[in-house]
Amino acid sequence: MYLAEQTIQGRKNYSIRDSLYNPDTDCWQSRDLFDLGRTPWDYIVYPGGNAFYIQESICKQLAAQGVEHDICDLEELFWRFIRKEIRQKIEPFHCRGRRRSQNIKKKNLAEQQVQVFDRRRMYYLRCGVVDQRKVGSLPLRYFKGLLNKSRDEIEQYILQLEKSLQPREYKQYVYVIFDLQRYFRASPARSIPQALDQDELGRYFIKDLCRLHGDELFWAGFAERDELHDYLVRYAVMFFDYEFDGGSAWDEYLQNFINSKRFYSAPSRQTKIAITEIVEIFGVTEEDLKAMKKSELTKLFRQKAHEVHPDKGGEHDTFVRLTEAYKELLRNKS
Repeated sequence: MYLAEQTIQGRKNYSIRDSLYNPDTDCWQSRDLFDLGRTPWDYIVYPGGNAFYIQESICKQLAAQGVEHDICDLEELFWRFIRKEIRQKIEPFHCRGRRRSQNIKKKNLAEQQVQVFDRRRMYYLRCGVVDQRKVGSLPLRYFKGLLNKSRDEIEQYILQLEKSLQPREYKQYVYVIFDLQRYFRASPARSIPQALDQDELGRYFIKDLCRLHGDELFWAGFAERDELHDYLVRYAVMFFDYEFDGGSAWDEYLQNFINSKRFYSAPSRQTKIAITEIVEIFGVTEEDLKAMKKSELTKLFRQKAHEVHPDKGGEHDTFVRLTEAYKELLRNKS
């Protein structure tokens, strides 16, 4: 069983679901077991002290549907809604997270495949990896949390993991999991998405989003639909409503890119670019640079990057120097 959350009319609604393997369609499918509504915590009873239990009505309905479960199964589902002070006191010895035996039909791991989009998402969410060239060589056991689950359960699982992302990471995350940099392999700027043509990048994103929406294998167990899948809407929001941050992950990736160019010698970490040079590079006054918000600075950087990066006929060293100046300004604003 798993807890699913869904936004209905702008408010979250919760339900208990499970995944069943359907041999006729050779895929895992989800089914609703109990609608918890908007306030699942109302089903938690506190008799006193640090004790709690889940209302019997849920247990009865699950049993009526032939769902085998024990008390720990339910407490695991409701754990996030239990009063914080009680969670803190009982967590060290509570049964949550235990290894459960499941009496459901499982397929041999060797016969299973994990969708590449799921691999990218898990690799980023677990390790924060931007350069995902090794994702295809990771062993299947690395993704065991995705096995024997319906598409709905997988999406709910990843949805919870994505809650650990900071808003400044959203666009970077989408850029990575959709592997949008593959469209810019000939561009030295592909590792610095802030410097890419944002309109062109947006077109590629929409193209890939629509392709994923129409992937029948990916959405096995779901009914065909014309409008964008609910589970994909959040990626459109992350991409179009947020900007690239240029944080530490991109700094590391950029440094790897620079170091791979044998004709470029990176300055030492202690070397800072003089403000006079930064002013000259960006073509605005020192006062204007100091007054700019991060979003305004990123917009200016993007404009200058289009003018000087090698794809536009600019010099490689000039482009790298512009990037270093941009990073220096970001550090001063953090």
